[in-house]
Amino acid sequence: MSDAPANAVFKNLPDLLAQSVARFPDRPRFGTRVGKNEWKWMTYGEWGKAVDDFRAGLASLGVGKGGVVAVIANNSAEWAIGAYATYSLGAFYVPMYEKQNPEDWRFILEDSGAEVLLVAGKHIAKKAGPVVEEIDALKHMVNFRGHADDATSFTSLCAHGAANPVPAADPSPEDLCGLIYTSGTTGNPKGVQLSHGNIVSNVNAMQTLLPMSEDRSLSFLPWAHSFGQTLELHVLTSFGCSSAIVDDVNNLIPYMSEVHPTLLFSVPRIFNKVYDKLNKRAASAPPIRRALMNAAFANAAKRRALAAKGETSGWVETKHGMFDKLVFSKVRDLLGGKLRYAFSGGAAISREVAEFIDNVGITVYEGYGLSETSPVATANYPDNQRIGSVGKAIPGVEIIIDVDAVGGEMGDQGEIIIKGPNIMKGYHGLPEKTAEVVREDGAFRSGDLGRLDADGYLYITGRIKEQYKLENGKYVVPAPLEEQLKLSGHINQAMVFGANKLFNVAVIVPDAEAATEWAASNGVSPDLSSLIKNDAFKALMAAEIARVSANGFKGFERIKHFRLIADEFTTDNDMMTPTLKLKRRNVIKAYQGLLDEMYA
Repeated sequence: MSDAPANAVFKNLPDLLAQSVARFPDRPRFGTRVGKNEWKWMTYGEWGKAVDDFRAGLASLGVGKGGVVAVIANNSAEWAIGAYATYSLGAFYVPMYEKQNPEDWRFILEDSGAEVLLVAGKHIAKKAGPVVEEIDALKHMVNFRGHADDATSFTSLCAHGAANPVPAADPSPEDLCGLIYTSGTTGNPKGVQLSHGNIVSNVNAMQTLLPMSEDRSLSFLPWAHSFGQTLELHVLTSFGCSSAIVDDVNNLIPYMSEVHPTLLFSVPRIFNKVYDKLNKRAASAPPIRRALMNAAFANAAKRRALAAKGETSGWVETKHGMFDKLVFSKVRDLLGGKLRYAFSGGAAISREVAEFIDNVGITVYEGYGLSETSPVATANYPDNQRIGSVGKAIPGVEIIIDVDAVGGEMGDQGEIIIKGPNIMKGYHGLPEKTAEVVREDGAFRSGDLGRLDADGYLYITGRIKEQYKLENGKYVVPAPLEEQLKLSGHINQAMVFGANKLFNVAVIVPDAEAATEWAASNGVSPDLSSLIKNDAFKALMAAEIARVSANGFKGFERIKHFRLIADEFTTDNDMMTPTLKLKRRNVIKAYQGLLDEMYA
């Protein structure tokens, strides 16, 4: 269990850091890769000293209580130093993504009233330069990688601060600590105002629920988003854990064998990729090994079914011990060998994937929340885990299902309403938008569809804004079918559409690796742009879509027509948010011609 005091309580974020630095001064906190299998680690003590120095450096630029410091950078030790230096001045932090559109940067910088902008390096400084010059309120740009002889470089400001210390502020729980801007899929981003009390309510709740101590994560979720920031930066700090920072999500699995993480915070798409990779490896294994793996997973399923009834079997347990040594330990080795817990959020993970990960001896704790809820509202945790659910309300939070929000037409499903100390103070400068989602009693209307079971476990069934009616009046929630399609070894991504139409159609991105293997077996060009026009390949994809759609989906939910495309949905082409959620409107706009063609 944790080395933190039982039911540790933190007043604000500077208090959290001060307590953690005092308790764990020599423990590693942030790891940066400096060479193959070589990582440089910053300790808690070094982090605390750097925060003290940079706090005074920011103060020399005029940042004080109520000030605004923005940052455009991926996760790094400097990002975390900047955040806590800002918090400990009573100012608030406004993070942005390196891959974000410069027009979004401009809007956020102007909307937030940022005085100082921190940037990752020369490439961002150059790209942001024209935006900065046009904003009068923005006085300084600080380069994390700037030279020491530049008075406003990170290095120079830390040196100045070391010689001219400034005491840490003690913000009230009601004081703002930051703005998290939403992805802006339907217009300009909205700034979610989060207070110190909002964030530490999540941290304090996790102190009572999670078994962590000297654990290590492999950090790739952006701290510019509330999930990565609260869980990996603030919560892990409260437990004295460490984080190895991933420079590119494509390096996630290779880095696991270097860092040997015990924890992984992720979104379903990453777990889906791991699941797909391991399934493909199993499919290509020799027959004897494949049979052994099938037997191992069949026994694991039987073990889970017995556990659900409160029963055990000596023979099943004996076989499980054997299979763990022969099969599951080999899978865990691919993930670094020490991974104990996987935490999933951002969207509902497929039961199939969650059970697969759980089978190999990695406990999956799925949770739920939004930026507006700081973000955690519900979570699975030790002795309170139900695969397929997103867990129970965390301490201090209440979950309400408003069936009337969907006209009472979906049985026990309704809009998920969240009430507790984690609810945002509002959208920055948008009182009318705030009033649309925050009720008079302070509860937040999530816009998500869900249901509660008799034991208080929450199940997510979709987004209210994403559900639509077919021409026959039947409701369709596209996300569950899309998630199932993506579990096919032949499908990378999918977007299901059918609003006000007779039937559903889909735009499908084939899995490039599987497509290349099929092309080699069939003696055709592996070029994906050519393959998507190949009749035999399209027949393969049609059969796969039909197989997946028939698995638990009603006839009217299934896909009647589809079109294959070669280009992936990514953050670069603005089809995905930085947290890897589909920007549905953007995909529909880009492929409207294909959608119209399927209904012609």
